[in-house]
Amino acid sequence: MITLLKNVELYSPAHEGRKDILISDKKIAAIENKIEITGVPGLHIYDGQGQIAVPGFIDNHVHITGGGGESGFASRTPEITENDMIKAGVTSVIGVRGTDGYTRSMENLVAKAKAIRQNGLSCWIMTGSYQVPVRTITKDIESDIILVEEIIGAGEIAIADHRSSHPSPGDLISIASSARIGGMLSGKSGIVIIHLGDGKHAFSFLNTCIEQSDIPVRHFLPTHVNRNYELLCRGFSFAEKGGFIDLTTSGYVKGKDDKRTKCSHALKLALENNIPVEHISFSSDGRGSIPIFNENKEPGGFTIGSCASLLTEVRDAVKKEKIPLEVALGVITQNPAKLFQLNGKGEVNKGFDADILLLDKDLSITTVLANGNFLMDQGKVVFPLD
Repeated sequence: MITLLKNVELYSPAHEGRKDILISDKKIAAIENKIEITGVPGLHIYDGQGQIAVPGFIDNHVHITGGGGESGFASRTPEITENDMIKAGVTSVIGVRGTDGYTRSMENLVAKAKAIRQNGLSCWIMTGSYQVPVRTITKDIESDIILVEEIIGAGEIAIADHRSSHPSPGDLISIASSARIGGMLSGKSGIVIIHLGDGKHAFSFLNTCIEQSDIPVRHFLPTHVNRNYELLCRGFSFAEKGGFIDLTTSGYVKGKDDKRTKCSHALKLALENNIPVEHISFSSDGRGSIPIFNENKEPGGFTIGSCASLLTEVRDAVKKEKIPLEVALGVITQNPAKLFQLNGKGEVNKGFDADILLLDKDLSITTVLANGNFLMDQGKVVFPLD
């Protein structure tokens, strides 16, 4: 199918103005002020008058096979569905395991990633979970990244958290070294996602890893950096040194978890502190359980992460924090695409994959294209079927 999107207001994520977009063979073939085509068999012309075209969202931290379990078996969360991601505008996802690296297997994670791909979306995964030594699907981290197409790095490895296996900086250096070598030999990013808890050694451990090794700082991606204000400020210092930080869009519940800094506000604080916005990403922690622990580290209930929170925080960044749309979009499109080396993703540009969302003026999703295929049209998911 050849598709022509006409009269859209394009954010690539940079604001490009009114454009027509031609899509052919899953790719963006042309972007012009006006494209006129007639007499082409199978041509689908879609009038996007009054709508905003943006890149498909990249959610770089989702528990695609489910998560949770901190409150017993009944607190396990279910697998994510493709419909959940489509409705949230997520066209590319990176799957992880979390606390439960025992009953949630790497084999299951790989199979789920393949299923997501077969259903029209793009998916990659990380090897391992909270625990060290890392539980891989082959004999080691390097082999996982080199031999398994979907695996592009390791994590999420937990530090400064009572649920972690309390790895040392030396352990983290060894994991990052393995991920880097695996990435170099396979042309992948080799990123290690680091889960940060409330403990006091979170960024001091990461800084030690940078100081005591020759591993580039970009190979460490700390996530949940906005879980409290002190951690966020240390994250800003990490980003000033060239590091990348990931902020979690799910979990903020006013009156229940007020320690957490809302992502949209955290982005505003980062901009006010002149933090390079290119070194910031948002992710949802989708399908992960987000427990609230009391002072004795006992769970007192939990919420479940949702991919839909990505758009909520981008919308709040624009409408409440007065951040330009192109800046807010970058943290869930262009930035993670570049960090994780997801070639062809994160931008609406010629030669890129045709992952495009159409938004109305209230920044609600109306239409989703992934790899050139319509997966949602005028608010209705058309594939997979509901």
